[in-house]
Amino acid sequence: MSKTILVTGGTGFIGTNLIHRLIDLGEKVVCVDNNYTGALSNIKDLESNPNFSFINHDITKPLTIENKIDQIYNLACPASPPAYQKDPIFTWKTSVFGVYNILEFAKTQGNIPILHSSTSEVYGEPLVHPQTENYRGNVNFIGIRSCYDEGKRAAESLLFDYHRTFQTPIRIIRIFNTYGPYMDPYDGRVVSNFIVQALMNLPLTIYGDGSQTRSFQYIDDLLDGMIKMTNNQSSFAGPVNLGNPNEFTIKELANLVLKLIPDSKSQIVFKKLPDDDPTHRCPDIALAKEKLGWEPKIKPEEGLIKTIAYFKTIL
Repeated sequence: MSKTILVTGGTGFIGTNLIHRLIDLGEKVVCVDNNYTGALSNIKDLESNPNFSFINHDITKPLTIENKIDQIYNLACPASPPAYQKDPIFTWKTSVFGVYNILEFAKTQGNIPILHSSTSEVYGEPLVHPQTENYRGNVNFIGIRSCYDEGKRAAESLLFDYHRTFQTPIRIIRIFNTYGPYMDPYDGRVVSNFIVQALMNLPLTIYGDGSQTRSFQYIDDLLDGMIKMTNNQSSFAGPVNLGNPNEFTIKELANLVLKLIPDSKSQIVFKKLPDDDPTHRCPDIALAKEKLGWEPKIKPEEGLIKTIAYFKTIL
């Protein structure tokens, strides 16, 4: 029997991909978004689908939905540095007030499961490498990224308080760098930046010397982990890292993008590293393997080829 699933932040990059996956699995989806960073064009193909509905709503305000909801996936929050720094107070309110409103709504629905998308940014500039879930982080809580980092940390705290107080069935994932179709080409994330710059024959901009490392997972792998986490029958609340443990430098990523777009005339240029930009970010996924039987399967080259093909269609 199909479930009715609420996806907040559903017109953004991850939300759009998740909704299409859930619809393909036969579920009914209610999408809530105010399109602050998302786009209605991402879900245009679902407008006439009887299993899909859209509600334009800002989750910093209380949420009321007539449908009986069975599960919630909370993805609502600007996630790229330019987007969340554009209005840092709104970003913090979305992370904290938004999660409070979702938790209160879940109580009205009979304490239904909530999967909350937290982030690897809760680890800050990590002093432990790779990062395990019990590492408490090294975050500049008054820096220009703190609206996002600290907002997500506060949200995790609130979720666990509801879990302890009201037995709310929470599921917390910490998402590491993810890429794929439906990314905003101009949102400032490194993968989309490099692909767009290469396709437009613009210089590939590396901030710093390019030696900082990241690990990139393709969106389909993340969706597998999200769905496994939400539906786990052991009441495992997390938090759990979902990311690719295969780490490489930003400069290596730039060179790989240029290799996969061989007719690009772009060159690599270097600019000043932004404040509080972490030098290393890589997940330890032992817990995801143990609790969910999950690990990423799609190789970087395979995922980048699919992502490049998507960007060619929209540029």
